[in-house]
Amino acid sequence: MRLSIAPIAAAMTAPVASGLTAGAAFAQQALEIVGQPINGKTGFQPAGTPGASDVFWLDNMILYIITGIVILVTLLLVAVALRYNSRANPKPARFTHNSPLEIAWTVVPIVILVFIGAFSLPVLFKDQEIPVGDVTIKATGVQWAWNYEYVDEGISFDSYMIGSPSLGGDNMLTPEIEAELVAAGYTKEQFLLATDTALVVPVGKTIVVQVTGADVIHSWKVPAFGVMQDGVPGRIAALHFTPTREGIYFGQCSELCGQMHAYMPITVKVVSEAAYADWLVQAKAGDVILSQAATDQKATDQKVDVASND
Repeated sequence: MRLSIAPIAAAMTAPVASGLTAGAAFAQQALEIVGQPINGKTGFQPAGTPGASDVFWLDNMILYIITGIVILVTLLLVAVALRYNSRANPKPARFTHNSPLEIAWTVVPIVILVFIGAFSLPVLFKDQEIPVGDVTIKATGVQWAWNYEYVDEGISFDSYMIGSPSLGGDNMLTPEIEAELVAAGYTKEQFLLATDTALVVPVGKTIVVQVTGADVIHSWKVPAFGVMQDGVPGRIAALHFTPTREGIYFGQCSELCGQMHAYMPITVKVVSEAAYADWLVQAKAGDVILSQAATDQKATDQKVDVASND
């Protein structure tokens, strides 16, 4: 039996639960998987928002500065070791100060920090100033799943990892769980990432997510969006993002929240405005699963090529 983790209207919970038991809940979707970790790879996931692009660019820029500093310091250490060792310099000088050098090693770091701050502070302010959202969603973390509430739409549902005990699994990849993943449009590579329901948002719109916790501190993080916010019980914090590319993006709880912390993933599906509008109607009727038929039809109507997921 699927357990509810937040107050959800009975009229909405019953159809969703019945859909799960009927096997219709895991309908495939035709969205490209864009943001997910890849085994053996390093670096950032593809940026799915302008904020992520800014953060990734800033990180790369600072990496070049750090690399330059490390190379310079290493060369200086090597030069000093070779030139001023006891063999090469048996009679060391007795001076204790070098004013030009002292000024240089004080001023140069200040200039570097000011340069970094000139680029990093605007990115920080843009991230921390929460705009008025086109879509506002409250994400509540609980041991060990997420509840999503579309504040202005009256939609609320729980999101469990496919294969979790709440859905009849034991957090292990079995042939039965792999079959559920395939039925949902995923592969076994998305085990520990894919959830039975997903956060559905429209592309190109400002999304504000209010994050809180129901029991302990959780953290809502989607790397490809460049967002992460702790959810503290009794408090509501917020993050925002504007997705620029349709597709599926994965995240995970990034705050150690208990025994099954590793089994608390996040799935976000970014769809067209038309597909989102249709999903809202469907979700208000009690079916929050984004079906393949809906995304396929909208892609056909708009003559948009949507990459298949299987």
